[in-house]
Order: sequence, then C-alpha cells, then structure tokens
Amino acid sequence: MTSTPQPPQGPAPTANAMRRALKRARDGVALDVTESAVLLQARGADLEDLCASAARVRDAGLEAAGRPGVITYSKSVFIPLTRLCRDKCHYCTFATVPGKLRRAGHGMFMSPDEVLAIARRGAELGCKEALITLGDRPEDRWPEARAWLEAAGYDDTIAYVRAISIRILEETGLLPHLNPGAMSWTDFQRLKPVSASMGMMLETTAERLWSEPGGPHYGSPDKEPAVRLRVLEDAGRSSVPFTSGLLIGIGETYEERAESLFALRRVSRAYHGIQELIMQNFRAKPDTAMRGMPDAELDDLVATVAVARHIMGPSACLQAPPNLVAGEYARLIGAGIDDWGGVSPVTPDHVNPERPWPQIDELAEQSAAAGFRLRERLAVYPDFVQRGEPWLDPRVLPHVRALADPESGLANEHAEVKGLPWQEPEDVFVPSGRTELHRAVDTEGRTGDRREDFDEVYGDWEALREAAAPGMVPERIDADVREALRQAADDPTRLTDPQALALLHADGPALDALCRIADDLRRDVVGDDVTYIVTRNINFTNVCYTGCRFCAFAQRRTDADAYTLSLEQVADRAAQAWDVGAVEVCMQGGIHPDLPGTAYFDIARAVKERVPDMHVHAFSPMEIVNGATRTGLSVREWLAAAKEAGLDTIPGTAAEILDDEVRWVLTKGKLPAATWIEVVRTAHELGIRSSSTMMYGHVDQPRHWLGHFRRLVEIQKETGGFTEFVTLPFIHTNAPVYLAGISRPGPTTRDNRAVTAMARLLLHPHITNIQTSWVKLGAEGAAEMLRSGANDLGGTLMEETISRMAGSSYGSYRSVRDLVGIAEAAGRPARARTTLYGEVPAERIAAAAASDGHLPELLPVLED
Repeated sequence: MTSTPQPPQGPAPTANAMRRALKRARDGVALDVTESAVLLQARGADLEDLCASAARVRDAGLEAAGRPGVITYSKSVFIPLTRLCRDKCHYCTFATVPGKLRRAGHGMFMSPDEVLAIARRGAELGCKEALITLGDRPEDRWPEARAWLEAAGYDDTIAYVRAISIRILEETGLLPHLNPGAMSWTDFQRLKPVSASMGMMLETTAERLWSEPGGPHYGSPDKEPAVRLRVLEDAGRSSVPFTSGLLIGIGETYEERAESLFALRRVSRAYHGIQELIMQNFRAKPDTAMRGMPDAELDDLVATVAVARHIMGPSACLQAPPNLVAGEYARLIGAGIDDWGGVSPVTPDHVNPERPWPQIDELAEQSAAAGFRLRERLAVYPDFVQRGEPWLDPRVLPHVRALADPESGLANEHAEVKGLPWQEPEDVFVPSGRTELHRAVDTEGRTGDRREDFDEVYGDWEALREAAAPGMVPERIDADVREALRQAADDPTRLTDPQALALLHADGPALDALCRIADDLRRDVVGDDVTYIVTRNINFTNVCYTGCRFCAFAQRRTDADAYTLSLEQVADRAAQAWDVGAVEVCMQGGIHPDLPGTAYFDIARAVKERVPDMHVHAFSPMEIVNGATRTGLSVREWLAAAKEAGLDTIPGTAAEILDDEVRWVLTKGKLPAATWIEVVRTAHELGIRSSSTMMYGHVDQPRHWLGHFRRLVEIQKETGGFTEFVTLPFIHTNAPVYLAGISRPGPTTRDNRAVTAMARLLLHPHITNIQTSWVKLGAEGAAEMLRSGANDLGGTLMEETISRMAGSSYGSYRSVRDLVGIAEAAGRPARARTTLYGEVPAERIAAAAASDGHLPELLPVLED
C-alpha cells in the first residue's frame, strides 16, 4: 500500500501570532499569506472568533447583493459522461479503465440516450442544472476512448461534450454546467455557446504534490498547478462564469493552502469571472493509493472556509459540499459559506458515491435553524445572470432567462423546465447604427473618452498594472552596436539575438546607420518602386465584447457609436469600390455575439456575387477561430468552407505581439499566440496566403519585437505564405490601456525607424515586402519609414474606422496622387500592385485614375 506522506508542517503558531491575526480579521484588515496560514490553524475559541468575523463579512456581501439571510443551492442531475481519464490522481475512484467499464456492461462514454434519460428525469422533478463531469482528454491515453469517439463521429471529447450539451438544452431545458477538466482557450470558445457555466477545481498550487513521486497528482499532466491556473485565467479571458476551489488535506502545508487561496483571489480580481469557490475536504477511499491517508478534519474545513471568506471578501460565493460533512451544516454556515452546491434528487455524487446527497427539505431545515432561507439558484450565479453579455452567449441566454427570476437572478422555482431550440440569433445582418461611417461614426454620439463600464469590462486595472510592470522593464544591452552594424551590413541573417537587441535599441548616428543599411538591403531585394494598392476597408460591425484593452473600435450593441452593416450594404460598398478602381476589399469586424460562425461565409459570398473579380482579403485569425468554434468545425474545415465561399487571403492582424506575456496585458479575451500561429499555418497550408503584422509601442520592449520577428521567420520558412510584414504603431489616444495609465503613449519616432529597419533585416530573405502605415504615421512619417527599409504604403482604404476611433488624426482615405506624393517625398517612384504584389490590370489603373481624388459620396450605414 502506498500513501502520500503527511505534510512537513512547521511549529504551531504562537498565541501572540494568533491574537494578532484574529484581530486583523475582526478589524477587516487585509490578510497576507503568513497571517492566513496562522488562521488556518485556529481551533477551539480561536476558531469560533475567526468564524464570527467571517460570517459578518459574508452577511455584508449578501446584504449588498440584495439577498440577506439567503443561502442557495442548485437542483441538479450529475452526468458522468465518461469515467476514463488520462490523469492518475492517487485519491480518485471516479476514474476507471476500459476493462472495468466493459465488464460492468458500460460503454467508454455514456450514450446520448443514457444522458438524455437522466436529464429528462431531472427536468420532470424540477431540476434545472445538468452537471456534466468527465475525465481529462481520455482519448490521449486510451485507444478505446478514441475509437468510441471516431465511431460516433466526433473529433475529440470536447466535440462530444458540445453536441450533448446542445441536445440537453433542446430536449430537456436543463442548463449544462461543464466540468471537462483542463481546457484550452479554444475549448472555452467551443463550449461557451452551449453552456451556462463551467468549472474546474484548482485543488492546490503546491507544485511538489504534482512533481514528486508519491504525490497525489504525480503522473497527472492536467494537475500541474501552472496548467490549472492558466485554465482559470482563460476562463476569465473568455468571459465564462467559472467555478473553482480547493481540495484540502491531500498533503499540502497550511502555507501552501493559503498560497492557493491567494492565487484564486488574484484570478478573481483580474477577470471578475469566478462565480463560486468550493472548499472540499479530502475523504480517503478504498482501492486508491491514498486509502491510508486520514480524512481532513471538520475543524480544518471550517477554518479553511472562514479564511477563504476573509481573503475572497464579501462578494465571493463560497460553497462546501453538504454530503461530505456528516450533518455539521451549522458549523459551515457559521464559517461563512453562502451556498450548498448542486443537490440532486435523481443521481448520486459520482465523485463521492459513498456519500449520498442530503434531502433538500433537510437542507432547508438546517439552514433555517441557522437563520437562513434556502433558495434555489441556477447553474450560473445570479450576478452573471444579471450581467448578461458577454458572460452569457446569445444562444444560451434565452434558456437561462426561461428559468431565472428576472429580479433576483435566482431560479424561478415555478418555471417549467422544457427544451427550447438552440439556434443562432435571427436577423443578424439588420443594419443598425448612426449616419455615415466614413465621417461620423467616431465623431458623434460619445461624450467622454471612455465607456461607462470602463472599470469592469477590461478586468481589474490594478492587477493588470502589476502584470504589465515586469514586461516593461528595459533590458541591459551588452552587445557592441558597431559590431552589430557591421554584421547587419555584411549578412543580416547571421545577426545574433544580442546583436539584434543592440540594433533595436540604436539611437542617434547608430540609428541613422541602421536605417541606411536597411534601405540599401531594400533596394537590392525589391528595387526602388514604392508599391500601394487601391483597396477599400469594410469594417462590417464594431459590436464586440472581447475586451481588448488597446481597442477603441469595439462597442457594446447599445453604445452610441455601435453599428452593423447588412449584407447588401457590404456588397454595395464593394461595388462602389470596384467602380473607383479598387482591386481588393479588406473586411474585418468586431466579434459580435449574435454573429453565427457561417456569417463570414455570407459576407465573402455577398461580395463575390456582386463583384466577381474583387479580391476578398478578410477575417483575422481571431474572427476565424470565432467562426470555427461557433460552427463546431475545425479551423481547417472552416477555412476550406470560407475559401469556397470566396475568401482569397486573410489579414495577419490580431497578432499584436506574439508573446503571451504582452498579449494578456493588451487584451482580456483575444486568442493566445500559439492559436494565432496555428490559424495562420493552417491557412497557408490550404493555399490562403496572409499578411503579417506587429503592433508595438504599448507595454512591450525590444526583446518582444525580436521574439515576434523570429516567430514570423519560423512560420515563413515552413509555409512561405506571408505576402508582407505590416508595422502597426500603437495609437494610444483613446486606448483603454493608456487611459488607465498602464501603457506608453505609443512608439517614438526612434522606435518606428528601428522597427521598420530591423523588420527589413531580420525578416530577410523570407518576407521581402515591408509595409508602413500612413493611417497611423501620416504622410511625413510614412515617407521617413520608406527611407528606413519599407517598400510599401498599403492601401487607399477609402473608409478606415479602427485607427480613427483609436485617435489617429490622419484620416481614412488617401488618393493615389497622395500615395505617389509620399513616395516622391522619399525620392522614389510609385506603382500600383495587387494583394499578392502582382501587376494591376490596365483597366483597373484607368478606373482608379479617372476617379482619383474625387470619390463618389460614400454610403451611409442608415439614412438619417
């Protein structure tokens, strides 16, 4: 028999230390880890003192939430979708092996019929939550699991979870609460449209319990604390109401338990997305490696609940499973819980099958004895029901509202639980918004420089400031700049990272020399011609809830500047662009919550049907992932369908900086760097080429730029799919991250010159076209970049809105004559190009010349 050794606890806290910590708790002073570890050891009268102050904190929170004296529970069914798991937790009896399932007459997964039978029985008895629990990615360990999924037509376990959740919504009306283990950012995007909430226990942040042989999590890849914290953060970034918590008594020290609670607090404060925390006590089970471990004591659980209440604060929702405390309900209520969790009149607790659920009437009696009324809630907590978007997907929101009390956000206990259609919102492309996009969308309606929900929608600014600080610290540069310049002139492909960093920091005469070297290389590689493209930007909607902190373009659907174009209006704009000589439309939009994943196909198809020869350059990697996850298709399948609908190439935007240290400061919910790379690689493999971009000058440093360039080269060596590299200087004026006092006010002229020159050198010979942005830099700035290694000016644009809403003052249109003038200011000739840098047909050149400088009246979104 093996068992986890008892933790190496230090000496008991002194009486003075306990008194000081208790007084700080009573006085409402913020506790630190050391004080919390002391309080976790409170017993007897000290524990009573601790619980009394924790209960006062809880009561203040309930009062503020409008439900004083209320303790909640969720009436649920427990659906163990599969008991196979790739992990090997030493205390778990839930996970099993294929042979045992076969001998018991079970499949590798529950069948849809088995799932729906349980859900229907629950609906008949008034249950409103379907708690779907399963092992982590069993197909990665068990061939039998993969074979079952393939035979059933699913690519992976997450695909089956998504499909069965839709059937539960449609056929029973229960709200899925999903516990599929450690999920990726993309998994959250796939499952959010089919669930009310999700969850995963943190359990502990004590890494030694995972990394050391004999530890309870040893051999379990999904139990690495860093992985589980990343899951919690991705849930917050994805605006998913999320349940987490601790499993106490598995070998952690009191200090480690306190550290785990503070880790949960950091995530909660950063994203405001943790809807509840479960404090669960370890119970040893037969036939497990930890069967010899003692159960966590009730005093230990009570102290942990009380300390968690003090750390998490009055607004947190704390739960302790009532079936694991042998009827000691009053002690848990006294310690500060406000929820009993899911209680089922239909199914057992499959994780703790030896501990039956209490009867709901018994819970009500016990709660009343402690002075509390028992009220039913939904799988998603009241606060998130009332918040609505972006926390609840529009496809799930009608299901939630059908069961919720509109005033409290709790369950409507008299609601009929019945299936409703799970469907895309109707009439997505109804035109809405104000007046003319090209003139007024960013100049009318707003009365301030920030949104009303500025302090909530982007996460916690103070936590963000702390996260940003390390990345903004400049590096010491030891490499010799003169030697680096000699190497750049001789062979830039052999620049070392220290040399490249030295050049990215260059200033004064060294910067001038660097730009000359880059410009000489540009002349040798692509000649003197400055290229440009006659194009029209069509930003088909700016409604978006992703939460990018650098973006002033995104609006809520109710904001004064919000707009959405109809398909006809998109096609009208493309036709108008063709009439004035355009060869391309560049189409991107916000991640509108109502937009179905197939809407992008409709947009591309609408343009091609109206203007068959127009090149459709559209949809960033973020939009592509959004489309794929909403349709249930893989990225590859989605891109293939988009290509068939008329997509020609994609913009390499949404890259910002391909370093998650920076990305998670810049954006709350945008795709991780690895996912951006995956999308771009897949597009290139399908013959869909793309641009590449880098937005810089915010919370980044030159070392981040260098890493970004190196990643682009790796991709280009593999795929050859990038057409150009586009420098995107950060426009700070209206950017939330700047208004919050975190970012720099955009790049300096030195930064712009260094980035442009080093793009030419570091991307050589793989990406040969370097584009500068007149929208962001103006004519003089763009001309300077043409003298620093750039060879392309981008497009005429006609109707650019994203940079203008961010605060750019350089307009939304440049005539061909204007672009030629910028090239001439740099002492160079100019010529038109196609998206793929080919020759422009003479007819297109003539059409552009005929209308140049006097475009027809651009189309309004709606008539005034």
